[in-house]
Amino acid sequence: MLTSLSTTMERRQVGLYLTALTVGAAAGLISPGVPEAAGLVVEPVLGLLLFTTFLAVPFGRLGAAVRDLRFLCAVTAVNFLCVPPVVWLLTRPLSWTETGIDHVDHVALVVGVHLVLLAPCVDYVIVFTGLAGGAADRLLTATPLLMLTQMLLLPVLLGLFTGPEVVEALDPGPFISAFLWLIVVPMTAAAATQWLAARPSGPGRAGHCISEAGGVLTVPLMMLTLAVVVASQIGAVLAHWRELAAVIPVFVAFSAVMPVIGAMVGRVAGLGVASRRAVVFTAVTRNSLVVLPTALTLPPVFSAVPLVVVTQTLVELVVMVVMVRVVPLLVR
Repeated sequence: MLTSLSTTMERRQVGLYLTALTVGAAAGLISPGVPEAAGLVVEPVLGLLLFTTFLAVPFGRLGAAVRDLRFLCAVTAVNFLCVPPVVWLLTRPLSWTETGIDHVDHVALVVGVHLVLLAPCVDYVIVFTGLAGGAADRLLTATPLLMLTQMLLLPVLLGLFTGPEVVEALDPGPFISAFLWLIVVPMTAAAATQWLAARPSGPGRAGHCISEAGGVLTVPLMMLTLAVVVASQIGAVLAHWRELAAVIPVFVAFSAVMPVIGAMVGRVAGLGVASRRAVVFTAVTRNSLVVLPTALTLPPVFSAVPLVVVTQTLVELVVMVVMVRVVPLLVR
């Protein structure tokens, strides 16, 4: 029965996710208390979603995934060799045009776009990759590499693209905290649950039940994540839609270009279908939920940066829902 329910939800997941996005947007706009309450539960809900996702990852085979150097090289290349020039090219029109926007706000818009697009995702990209039949286990093993590399390269790239004053204002604390609570803790809990499920005694039955429940809850938890993220941010974005309208074409163009580049990199690297799908997802998905706390620590002159990051999140969530269906067609 649980398996049948899980299969039904996965088959209808795109419609369910679009429904969740719509409900979240409506709730965030109708009730003034919803955005603040939703913002408080985003991280716990995302952590629980990642826990259920990690339950499906065969930890016993992670050693082989770590040794897959072609995949790790492809992921690194697409995020840190291909993405920066694409971002630079896509933001040229934004950098040249200031009409109708205060100069200070315009600079903040440019900074926000660079900050969020240069940081590859390390959290819910694993969930979407798995839903599209991608190699979620290999992408999981790449998360420490992606996190460490972006922490080292992001200040360098931001310095080149936006200037040293932005780099001096960055706080690395939110990156470290997010990696701990959204990756290390859920992954450790999932590994412990798998270990329990393999035991023959009572704890083994409990672990098995948790694992089965996790498989059923993945789609509902993704719906809840989409709803609370949108509900927490939609009001702020719409309140500044005139300024933020300038960055939406950049995010849409990025989401259109990077799947093609990701698929090409995966093919050149000689990867299998599941691994190539994972490369496509990591090429598109950005680290918005980790970057956002960092953006909030910037000085008041960059007050528009968090709104830019939130706008990218909303655009990306819609893109991800579509990619769950499209990527299996793009990468057969």
